[in-house]
Amino acid sequence: MKLASIRSACGSLRMNAGRAGGRPCGTPRRCFPGGVSNQRITIRTVSGAAGSGTSAKFSVNYGKRLEDEDFSEVDSSLGEIVHSTKEELAALQRRTPKLQPLLAIVQAGEDYTLEINEKIAGKIGFNITQVCLRKTSSEDEIIGELLKLNDDPEVSGVSLHLPLPLLTSRVINTLKPEKDVDCITDLNMGRLVQGNLSKGFVPPLAAAVLSLLQKHDASLEEKTVLLVGGEGPLKLALHCLIERNGMFVQNSHSNSNSLQSQVMHADALVLLGAESMEIPSTWVRPGAAIIRYDHAISSSSRSGLGYLTAAYRAQNVVQSCSRWLQQQQYRPWHLHTLKLQPLNPVPSDIEISRAQTPKPIDQLAAEIGLLPEELEAYGKSKAKVRLSLLDRLHSQPDGKYVLVAGITPTPLGEGKSTVTIGLVQAMSAHLKLNSFACLRQPSQGPTFGVKGGAAGGGYAQVIPMEEFNLHLTGDIHAITAANNLVAAAIDARMLHEATQSDKALFKRLVPSVNGVRKFSPIQISRLQRLGIHKTDPASLTPQEVAAFARLDLDPSKITWHRVVDTNDRFLRAITIGQASTEKGQTRETGFDIAVASEIMAILALSDNLGDMRSRLARMVVGTSRSGEPVTAEDLGVSGALAVLMKDAIKPTLMQTLEGTPVFVHAGPFANIAHGNSSVLADKLALKLVGQDGFVVTEAGFGADIGMEKFFNIKCRASGLKPNVVVLVATVRALKMHGGGPNVSAGAPLPREYIDENLGLVARGCHSNLRKQIQIAKLFGVPVVVALNAFRTDTPAEIDLVCQIAKECGASDAVSCQHWSQGGRGSLELARAVEEAARQPTNFQFLYNTEMPLVEKIRTIAQKVYGADDIEVSPEVQRKIDYYNHQGYGSLPICMAKTHLSLSHLPDRKGAPTGFVLPIRDIRASIGAGFIYPLVGTMSTMPGLPTRPCFYDIDIDPVTEDIIGLF
Repeated sequence: MKLASIRSACGSLRMNAGRAGGRPCGTPRRCFPGGVSNQRITIRTVSGAAGSGTSAKFSVNYGKRLEDEDFSEVDSSLGEIVHSTKEELAALQRRTPKLQPLLAIVQAGEDYTLEINEKIAGKIGFNITQVCLRKTSSEDEIIGELLKLNDDPEVSGVSLHLPLPLLTSRVINTLKPEKDVDCITDLNMGRLVQGNLSKGFVPPLAAAVLSLLQKHDASLEEKTVLLVGGEGPLKLALHCLIERNGMFVQNSHSNSNSLQSQVMHADALVLLGAESMEIPSTWVRPGAAIIRYDHAISSSSRSGLGYLTAAYRAQNVVQSCSRWLQQQQYRPWHLHTLKLQPLNPVPSDIEISRAQTPKPIDQLAAEIGLLPEELEAYGKSKAKVRLSLLDRLHSQPDGKYVLVAGITPTPLGEGKSTVTIGLVQAMSAHLKLNSFACLRQPSQGPTFGVKGGAAGGGYAQVIPMEEFNLHLTGDIHAITAANNLVAAAIDARMLHEATQSDKALFKRLVPSVNGVRKFSPIQISRLQRLGIHKTDPASLTPQEVAAFARLDLDPSKITWHRVVDTNDRFLRAITIGQASTEKGQTRETGFDIAVASEIMAILALSDNLGDMRSRLARMVVGTSRSGEPVTAEDLGVSGALAVLMKDAIKPTLMQTLEGTPVFVHAGPFANIAHGNSSVLADKLALKLVGQDGFVVTEAGFGADIGMEKFFNIKCRASGLKPNVVVLVATVRALKMHGGGPNVSAGAPLPREYIDENLGLVARGCHSNLRKQIQIAKLFGVPVVVALNAFRTDTPAEIDLVCQIAKECGASDAVSCQHWSQGGRGSLELARAVEEAARQPTNFQFLYNTEMPLVEKIRTIAQKVYGADDIEVSPEVQRKIDYYNHQGYGSLPICMAKTHLSLSHLPDRKGAPTGFVLPIRDIRASIGAGFIYPLVGTMSTMPGLPTRPCFYDIDIDPVTEDIIGLF
């Protein structure tokens, strides 16, 4: 921001303050008169300011006239204001060396005061730019220019030098008040009248007049100033300022019968817009000051008042820049929480969600220190947050980083999202600790399939829950579109290569446009990867043409699948290309669920838009017949993918039932995918909460899957180190791991899960809970066990779980009642997490990435799952050898494994031992940056159950309320 800029019809030029003359190449110093096209052209960018807000001639009967370069003769008032403003700017630039204020002058017609403002700004050291419009410009055209200046972060202040007919209320009030350095907007004028100048400005002309009055007589208190003529903002501003400085103000008109008497009793006389009025010297009392403000346009406006006005405008520009700098600093939170009134029995999730009115999203954003320009609203209750926040708060220390993981769950899920939300509600709404939840976006697959949504539950939810669970801001749709664009590009390229000669293929890939044939930038990139350093298509040899034009993909070695965000088992294996138009180019392929796409993992692991673009380019889609990997960049599609994903990379801001902030970003399914929310959401939240705040993020399924990937993949990519692991357990799941019968969605719970059974609980704790605590402690992070309590849990069962958890190495173990009580029900957990975060950590990765791929897989299998060894088929070993040959051997591992057991067999509960982990297949997600082994019979496309959730979902056509989502 604040670097000098110049816009013209042909491009953009940046110039530094202090450049002699400051005139861009050949640009004349003139404005375009009426009748020419309405171009937005900067006339000059110089080390000075221009414009006066009005076309006016200033004259003054007090002080010396200032000639062209005679700064030594400047009145002391001018010298003081120039010196103090220069010192203020220098102090700002010492803190921020690249800071350069910029004043934009919007004018229609000539600007005769440019030289004055150039000299003043040249002395102070900031830049100006002029935007010249036709004298006949319409109101909408002027407003269009103002909107551009409002949004330009380099512009510190805007001065409107327009004829009075063009200064309509709509034009004036389009200008951002924080850039209104002439104080003409209604808001700034209201602030002036109220005496609230912490955000507004003093009008430069009014400040100059007041300064001259004070220079005339240092002791003006209780003296009378007469304002003659003029109406409107200037007179009102003068009246307020003069009174506020202890003087008496009288108003009169040039034709007033009492004018002579008023003049004779006045200690100072200010003539406003009274060009033809003459005041006889016999009327003026000895020693009285006379200041004249003349509306007549003149090119000789070099009076002391003219220079002083420019100096005060310059002061406002620097003050605006200073406020901008302050605005960029970290802002303490002023969070207004929403009150809960929990009911008993607890209503349905959707009834609870609808009973709470969420805060407007811009209000929540302001409460947590986001700037308006960092927010992109999607309706009233959710918004994208721009990544520029990371640049603004780059020096802000991070808060504490908390991961919520879980024990091996039942098919019903154990409530990690609910615990995450209840914890942040307790911290922010009740303990008054800044805290942020970072959640994954639900997939349509489970929402309409077997599990339902993932907005939390009971009185620990993200609201509005319907928006959270359905579409949100379209990130998964963007991923689906991008993924399938790659798939379409693969098959189209194979068809065209199979049906065309090298020469014909080359001509179509590099078409002649207006008789000129040239490579696109992405094609030049491909040429360079091939070792061809040529840019003229005509210079390529036949061999180079063939190498460039043919990817020569081996149909049997294409690894890229299409995706859809629906559980659809019949798309797991399909045959494509059966239409007659595809000329026999059939092949077998399949679909994955959208959230298992490599593009989803890239979204979760990217650090910025450039990083995402590079990762998308590196995605390997298959292998050529010569054994070389073929990438999305080779296909020429990576730039288009980045365009499709440009909004998806921004996290979505929402709120909990108690009005605390939530980031929703990236997707679920840690069993078949990466399964963690995004690095960017966590980084943004860690800056926003402040050094003493907490960011609580969630990993999918059990600690053996989601948490292991969080540590070994996500933390490697982000460089972030967690402070605490919250391990979620339920009595229900522990009983199952202790030997209880299986449970399934939709079926009644067996009696063992309803009646007290301490034996099952103890056996489950000593097997699965103990093992999951051990897994967390492998990484050197303190563990707090959160027992997500259900109504069927007895006090004895709860106490037993907490006791055994501590014996197994947990820092603490507490019961949580957030489902029925909201944040208040998780206060004990919040205090336990706060205490654990004070403990020193010794975070470490499970393996070194330089270990061979097989050894990394074996390390996870043995140390995390408890396997005796792994079983690698010859086909998998062949792929591993290929990945090593291609240089992929140093990538981390992302295991695809059932979430229902520590082993590869869903029915083996507790902490199984004595098994060998079979690696059925292995894939490479090079863009995401990991190798992807598939364990056992794991599928990347779930199927629908006999009775999916969609049976209960409908809409009321009158109210548009969603029915049966929960």
